[in-house]
Amino acid sequence: MFQVRIHGRGGQGVVTAAELLAQAAFDEGRHAQAFPSFGSERTGAPVVAFCRIADKEIRVREPIMAPDAVIVQDETLLRAVDVFAGLQSTGYVLINSMRTFDELGLGEYAAVGDRFITVPATQLAMQHLGRPVPNAVLLGAFAALTKVVSLKSVNDAIRDRFSAKLADGNCAAATAAYEFVAQQLEGSARV
Repeated sequence: MFQVRIHGRGGQGVVTAAELLAQAAFDEGRHAQAFPSFGSERTGAPVVAFCRIADKEIRVREPIMAPDAVIVQDETLLRAVDVFAGLQSTGYVLINSMRTFDELGLGEYAAVGDRFITVPATQLAMQHLGRPVPNAVLLGAFAALTKVVSLKSVNDAIRDRFSAKLADGNCAAATAAYEFVAQQLEGSARV
């Protein structure tokens, strides 16, 4: 089973991201579940959502305490929440930021190599959607980083969820994030 914990703030589409990821996995013939965990339910408050993906039925229902991947939709949470808590030693980290891990004060994680990456998801969302909503963008990046789901499945889930115009922008942004991560990984492989 592959377990993902998504951190963000209310209004960033954290819950929708988990649902889209589960739908992408389901579309690939796998079992999946997505569910949120709320504190105070207001715009800007920290929000966590979870997604599990497996090749057999998932019977577990509790929050994910030992994730295989962590997606951080808002870098300000790095100072407010322990987003790395319980992360598996072979886990992946994807942070929405234009800054590097060193610039974020996370230099010790930079040594992990190609499993920890930052992506300018908000900027890609603004470019393709005209709105600072990084959720679908980060799912494209997640597909490139982990290979747990395909970009096609992510884009299909987006198209199933949103109207044509919104889906087109989200798919373009997700694809741009996928290509961004693929280039980063290719570059780190050459070093």
